[in-house]
Amino acid sequence: MKKLILGAAVIALAACTTDPYTGEQQASKTARNAVIGSVAGAVVGAVVANNTGGGDARKGAIIGATAGGLTGGAIGIYQDRQEARLREELRATGVRVQRDGDRISLIMPGNITFATDQSAIRSDFFATLNSVAKVIAEFDETVVLVQGHTDSTGSDAYNDQLSVERAVAVGNYLASQGVAVARIDATGFGEREPIASNDTAEGRAQNRRVEIDLVVPGA
Repeated sequence: MKKLILGAAVIALAACTTDPYTGEQQASKTARNAVIGSVAGAVVGAVVANNTGGGDARKGAIIGATAGGLTGGAIGIYQDRQEARLREELRATGVRVQRDGDRISLIMPGNITFATDQSAIRSDFFATLNSVAKVIAEFDETVVLVQGHTDSTGSDAYNDQLSVERAVAVGNYLASQGVAVARIDATGFGEREPIASNDTAEGRAQNRRVEIDLVVPGA
């Protein structure tokens, strides 16, 4: 298995402080940008790691910067093909493939992606991410928006940082498997975008997740 790219991890852990309650390290806001390197380790581009809001503007900027050649009905047909390939590759992996118009979302539950309170990808999830990367690399007109989410357990600062580190880890891994760095944007939302109630263990488990949105410029 190819090793993970380390450039983002180095920057994400820079300028860290220690949470006096949890003993965990937290990065300052200025340390929340992550650089993704090539498989050989050379820096070839940057992934924005932002957990302070303004998501629509950020997504608009990266989509505009990577504008492709698809228009109109061709986008829907292109996404139909990509969706079919993803469903084929990800059958029985635990990753959900959702479609909303011309946007495809991959929902990766935290329990199959990361160990508790960790941002290192579980080794038994590499094969699944390899399948994701294979399809995304093939359909190179799409922008790859990687989003980390947590439940409400723990401090806001801790959850923000953990969500950033997990999103960056997934973005780095996709880059190491051949997805062009310029297409990838990694963002952490902490506990701010739950999809279930945080009042139950089942709901918190659903909220601990990484989502990948695949968007075609111009859609």
